[in-house]
Amino acid sequence: MTLLGTGAMGTALGRAWLAAGHPLTVWNRTPGRTAALTAEGAVAAGSAAEAVAANRLVVACLLDDASVGAALDSAELAGRDLVNLTTGTPADARERAAWAEKRGARFLDGGIMAVPPMIGAPGAFVLYSGDAELFEEHRAALAVPAATEYVGADPGLAALQDVALLSAMYGMFAGVTHAFALLRGTRVAPGDFAALLVPWLNAMAGTAEETAGRLSSGDYTTGVVSHLGMQVAGSGTLLRTAGEQGVSTELLTPFLDLMRERAAAGHATEDTTGLVDLLRTR
Repeated sequence: MTLLGTGAMGTALGRAWLAAGHPLTVWNRTPGRTAALTAEGAVAAGSAAEAVAANRLVVACLLDDASVGAALDSAELAGRDLVNLTTGTPADARERAAWAEKRGARFLDGGIMAVPPMIGAPGAFVLYSGDAELFEEHRAALAVPAATEYVGADPGLAALQDVALLSAMYGMFAGVTHAFALLRGTRVAPGDFAALLVPWLNAMAGTAEETAGRLSSGDYTTGVVSHLGMQVAGSGTLLRTAGEQGVSTELLTPFLDLMRERAAAGHATEDTTGLVDLLRTR
């Protein structure tokens, strides 16, 4: 196979394939960055076009969508299977799929749900969307560095769910950041608090399945334990505590404001599921 891009993620992917016995041709815009993989048995190509010509399966793991276009502009793609693991938007993926198909290539887009040290270890997975036959044909090779999850024929679906997962992650990071800021400078040791925080967040993560069920059924009120009215009434404590601790509420208030707006619009007996609809009406 061919790997375009040998940055931190590309190198991690390449090492996994080499370790599994897959012959690998590599290319990088900065040639010296292929050294780690050539030392382990990869063959470095002098150009992206040369690398593409070497193998039917071509995996791109570059900086951005523009980098993919620039790298492959002079390459002959007819008969090639292009798997794009470059981070981009759903629109990028759909446009790149159409671009590849016009040039005679099959196309699969991927969203890597891992950081480089996770590659080759349990827990890493890659979302794939696009040509189903391409995915099935190369499934075994693609599964070497990380578990695979095919999410549909629409090339944009992997990128969309990639970004959705990352958005949830950053929301969690915002909450964790605010929590530690509240305790900064107090006698509570960060490690002691982390020991409480991690199992708490794990327990709360299960509410995502409840939200999914309510979105599917359209019922946002049955069985609700902590409704919006109750949560809004209690939110003042969060804000006052932040004030007492000298901590900005800028990470917290946007979500609380949405809760107040939804409750004030006549939905106080719901849980937070209705905020999804509120965001969609903006």
